[in-house]
Amino acid sequence: MTFDEIEAEISLLLTEMQNEPSDRHELYQRLREAISSMRAMGMPVPNDLIDLERALESAFNRDRTLDGTKS
Repeated sequence: MTFDEIEAEISLLLTEMQNEPSDRHELYQRLREAISSMRAMGMPVPNDLIDLERALESAFNRDRTLDGTKS
């Protein structure tokens, strides 16, 4: 995947997150994959995306804890 393709995918994911919050987990996984692709290709990952990834991960961990599904 080229940088432009990854950038387009992330832009699409961010738009989908705003429009379809019920699919947050799937969108989060896709965002993580895009960021992982950037890292694997040695591309710099913007700090705002790193912050977003961490915030979403924290929210999902919190949700799992509240649901009692986290061990």
